[in-house]
Amino acid sequence: MKLSKRIISGVCGAALLLGAFAGCTKYENGSEKVYSYDEAITELNAFNKEIKTDTKQLRMDIYDDDTANKALADIKTFPITVQGNGDINLEVAAPSELSGEAPDDWINVLAKRFNDAHKTVGSKSVSVTIRKIASGESLTYITEGNYRPQLYVPSSFAWGEMLRAKGIGVEKLSDKLLGNTAGILMEKNTYDSFMEKYKACTLDKVIEASLAGDLTFAYTNPYTSATGLNAIASTLYAFDNKDPLSENAQQKLLDYQKQSPPVAYTTGVLVNQATKGIIKAMVMEEQAYINKPELKNYVYTPFGIRHDHPLYTFDYVTAEERQAAELFRDFCLTDEAQQLGKDKGFGKHDEYQSQQTGLDGSGYLSAQNIWKEAKDGGQPIIAVFVADISGSMEGTPILSLKESLLATKDYIGSDNYIGLVSYATNVHVDLPVKKFDAEQKAYFSGAVKALTVEDATATYDAVLVAMKMMMDKKQEVPNAKMMLFVLSDGDQNRGYSLDRIAPIVGGLKIPVYTIGYNISGDSRPASELTRLSNINEAAMINADSDGLVNQLRNLFNTQL
Repeated sequence: MKLSKRIISGVCGAALLLGAFAGCTKYENGSEKVYSYDEAITELNAFNKEIKTDTKQLRMDIYDDDTANKALADIKTFPITVQGNGDINLEVAAPSELSGEAPDDWINVLAKRFNDAHKTVGSKSVSVTIRKIASGESLTYITEGNYRPQLYVPSSFAWGEMLRAKGIGVEKLSDKLLGNTAGILMEKNTYDSFMEKYKACTLDKVIEASLAGDLTFAYTNPYTSATGLNAIASTLYAFDNKDPLSENAQQKLLDYQKQSPPVAYTTGVLVNQATKGIIKAMVMEEQAYINKPELKNYVYTPFGIRHDHPLYTFDYVTAEERQAAELFRDFCLTDEAQQLGKDKGFGKHDEYQSQQTGLDGSGYLSAQNIWKEAKDGGQPIIAVFVADISGSMEGTPILSLKESLLATKDYIGSDNYIGLVSYATNVHVDLPVKKFDAEQKAYFSGAVKALTVEDATATYDAVLVAMKMMMDKKQEVPNAKMMLFVLSDGDQNRGYSLDRIAPIVGGLKIPVYTIGYNISGDSRPASELTRLSNINEAAMINADSDGLVNQLRNLFNTQL
């Protein structure tokens, strides 16, 4: 029988928990109370003795093939924010700082005005359609998903050069549609202390301070984020300005990554950490910083290359489409359009000149690959996937869970150690934690395909079992980092509660990424999954989205 909170509290008051540790002293971790590491280990082991667990027979999927090329959701998962209906209609791939909700809607506003102006090429009416899609995702879809927009507005010129290096015929119609910069953000007191010691807020000084242990510097995913790509390229250049891709630069990046925080899944994660006071130095575009009042106590300093939103077209557009593209370009460059951009926070550092990175298009692609290899500082990752197979997952949720794991598993590095746990009333070990080589990947595929829905929902029992598996494996791989992925509808109704296991999760410091199926944002299940992820500053992803495969692809690409 499981120990109740009252019993455990009493035992702790008597300075014993199953005779294993003295005291129940807790400390704060954000808004959660957590145990010390030793206390968390003791409770983890004790609780696991009370959880009903069995081990499933391994099933190798001998028909598994390389699914990485299938791991792209339909382009329709990236929303159309303005729809054109002219005889000549140009689709524009534009990043979220231009195509989102106000004040991040500059190109949306201009597209609507342009369409209302009824421009023509010859006797044909002209319009534009705007698709909201990150600079890096556009590159992925154009090069791997046969996406063919007529116009592309990445945040920086690096993405256009990367397309060119990938063999895509691009033509730059404008170097700058709307000015912006990437920058280093530092909390004011941190900035003052930093400047007193390092004298200048430059990226090389930030890296120096990070290596000295004086600063924790966070950045975003360089595969999707222009700011993250800027940070990695600038860091490699700071390590070796003669050859940013040299073995020397790569080794220094590897050494740096050993002590840097994991890449932030989104800018929102960075902002959340900053508002809690956890991260005091990070990267962000200036326009985003200006429009986030919660960051008013941060100091902004531009770095790296400019983010001037160049405009590209492609060699597959028709002559009429090119003429229409020039009309839209000219419309975006009018004084009225540029003033609108300034009103929305752009153009604040027009005097700033791009710093050198020493990279061309192929160099930026190489920088991404170097970061991918170095991001964990040479340390493997131990990760366990915890899959909800309770009755409430019947139908679309369980199918989505299985399909998304199968579609994105090829983005998990083969040097990592991966396991799988499923749960309903009881907990099943579907795949023990082993190195994710070709054989383990085939067993993983077989285990995922074999998942079937059962009855009740012991979510947090499964979390404890998975963490015990990870801690046991860490004894064999002591330098490994650990992370947990919980895929669930969040509606726990059996076993330990989140309140009871939260101090253990916090004490072990294992990030828990949660993927919520069939839940609404204001529901108790959504709240619990968000809280579980927030304990150690991970992220919660809502799976009720056609873009889930993309979200998991990017998550695994940055974390595994």
